[in-house]
Amino acid sequence: MIHYISSMPDATYAATFPRSIVIMGSTGSIGTNALKVIEEQPEQFTVVGLAGARNVTLLAEQANHLRPPYLAVLTDDAATELRTKLSAGYSPEILIGGDGYAEMARLDEASTVLSAQVGAAGLRATFAAAEAGKVIALANKESLVLAGDLIREVCQRTGAVLLPVDSEHNAIFQALSGHDSAEVRRIILTASGGPFRGKQRDFLSTVTSKEALAHPNWSMGPKISIDSATLMNKGLEVIEAYHLYGVPLDTIEVVVHPQSIIHSLVEYNDGSQIAHMGPPDMRIAIGYCIGWPKIMKTGVTPLDLISCGDLTFEKPDILSFPCLELAREALRGGKGLCVVLNAANEIAVDLFLKDDISFLQIPELIKKAMDAHDMVTPASIEDIIALDTATRERSLEWARTL
Repeated sequence: MIHYISSMPDATYAATFPRSIVIMGSTGSIGTNALKVIEEQPEQFTVVGLAGARNVTLLAEQANHLRPPYLAVLTDDAATELRTKLSAGYSPEILIGGDGYAEMARLDEASTVLSAQVGAAGLRATFAAAEAGKVIALANKESLVLAGDLIREVCQRTGAVLLPVDSEHNAIFQALSGHDSAEVRRIILTASGGPFRGKQRDFLSTVTSKEALAHPNWSMGPKISIDSATLMNKGLEVIEAYHLYGVPLDTIEVVVHPQSIIHSLVEYNDGSQIAHMGPPDMRIAIGYCIGWPKIMKTGVTPLDLISCGDLTFEKPDILSFPCLELAREALRGGKGLCVVLNAANEIAVDLFLKDDISFLQIPELIKKAMDAHDMVTPASIEDIIALDTATRERSLEWARTL
């Protein structure tokens, strides 16, 4: 039986439009697509805050257009630069650093928080929004990878709501709608297989970061593109599904579906499977979450079944792409291993993008970090951040010996 991580929004929230929203990570792929959805129906949304990390120029463009009362950046230097790029007469409050991001996620003026930062950096803001009882459109899967149990507890205590933006989990969420969760047999996550699907280890030993960034279906940021190429993205989504739906690990399966038309499926006890289909465009999932329970116009061209061609499926190759199984091992092991997995992966991906390690050394570094973990369970967000920081430092040291 599925035990979803939170309740659903109440009737007052469901009926309240325009909806006040904060976008954490507005300059990234999810954030920019969210703003496209909002532009389709501007009367339905009020943007209260925008948080961008380092792309100050784009953040300033977004801010000058939408003029939200709050902005957030990572550093004092970025804040100084941002002020010089804002239009005359527009003087929003600029929040700075991790504390500033958390403050933005808690803003009384906002009912909805789109958590779209990349990586572990999104945890503090997601947790702050949950503590404040917000409706959270969650695109930052790492929040659940690192702190799924803690976030579940906070949602139960504060009434915060999680709505999944990841295309796969949004598909599952929709396929479950209106059905008795006790009748679910399996959750099936689909994976594109990335740019190296079908390639063996001898080929993978020579691939470049440029080749790994060339995803065949999706337009994504560099980190998630590399995760897709290694299948770590699917591993993180297995962990995310475990926390979102409260199901045993052995009921979550992964199937490679190269066309990325079926975004995931739910199998029921009668043998049927309900799939969510659509073009590979994140605006669909974003619109579903920030507009819930309305089905919003998103600007996406509908799927043409005739022209989309054959739909094929295959097993993932865990010998050539071991990151998927490493994620399952981390979830089975518990005691902070998922934190270690994610931290080591973020370091490894960054090093690969800088051409400091090879593609196949990404899972090597992650495995080394997991093997060295002392298996002490982090009991708080502070413990998780400390373990994340320590793992990153050790991973950088170990990378020199690969």
